[in-house]
Order: sequence, then C-alpha cells, then structure tokens
Amino acid sequence: MKKNKPKYKLIIDAAVEVIAENGYHASQVSKIAKKAGVADGTIYLYFKNKEDILVSVFEEKMGQFIEQIVSATSEKEDANKKLLTLIEMHFRQLAEDHYLAIVTQLELRQSNIDLRLQINNVLKPYLVVIDEIIKEGIEQKLFRDDLNRKLVRQMIFGTLDETVTNWVMKDEKYDLVSLAPSVHALITNGLSVK
Repeated sequence: MKKNKPKYKLIIDAAVEVIAENGYHASQVSKIAKKAGVADGTIYLYFKNKEDILVSVFEEKMGQFIEQIVSATSEKEDANKKLLTLIEMHFRQLAEDHYLAIVTQLELRQSNIDLRLQINNVLKPYLVVIDEIIKEGIEQKLFRDDLNRKLVRQMIFGTLDETVTNWVMKDEKYDLVSLAPSVHALITNGLSVK
C-alpha cells in the first residue's frame, strides 16, 4: 500500500507547504519533489498528476482529522458537548497547521469542477459525523425535532468553514480556537429546545 510508505507522507507534507507558499497553479511537481527530497519521477510512483496530489493531500489530512473527531466525540455523553468538541477540533487542527489552513481555505476553492467534486466526496464522512451529532441531539431532546437536518448540517459546516477562511484572510492575527465557545453558543441557540 503506497499510503503506508514513508515517501508518500513526505510528498503529502511537502505538497501542503509548496501549494500554500506558491498557490496551486504555480506549484510544479518538481517543486514538491524538491521540498520532499525525492526525484521528480518518484512523485509519479505515488500520484498520477498534480491534481491527484491535491486530492490525496485532502484525503490524507481529512481522514486523520475525521478519525480524531470520531474518537474525541465518542468520549462525550451528549450531543451539545460533542458539537463543541467538533468545533474546537476543527479550529485547532487548522490553527496548528498554517500551510494546511491556506490550502484548505484558499487553494481548494480555486480548483476546477471535477476536482471540486472529488474534494466534496472526501468531505462526506465529515458531514456524516455532523449528521450523527444532530440526530443524537434530537434523540436526547437537546435539539428541536422539527429541524431540517440537511440545512442544519450545511449551516454548521458553513459556519466553521467561513470562520476559518476569515481567520486565514486576516493573516491569522487572532486566536481561532478561542472562538469555539461563541460559535458553539450561536449554533446551539438556534438548535436548542426552548
């Protein structure tokens, strides 16, 4: 399995940095290879092309992120605490990785429609985690039972995503993670049973 090989991880990490520094379109495979310390041809043992590298970066990083979220939220008893944990972790992961934040919030947005569809597929398991939290909140009578779950999911993900994008655009000048309780309160006030 290519993903378990050390060079795969080196290339993924190098790609995040090169794409963040140069933009996706100006990031040649040769720059990524140089940053990873591998020959240009080695990249093609692992990836079909630059597009494949970008999707793989997102799959790899998002896969790790989803595993961590599932693990952390499963330790919480109620949906409100799970949602706060998800928000904090979403913000923390991107706050702790400057290059990944730039790639996910800026570079992935500029891609072509086929690439966007592939990236949306990678996001699906994350959206399922949000769906499960909403479902649990309704079952636990913490969230209203008349909610349009699909809309709520979009609102939660969209709020987190836009908050991080704004933070990146403002040159990361403030503490993103400290916003988690306020964002959580704003969201749950709209969901809560009155």
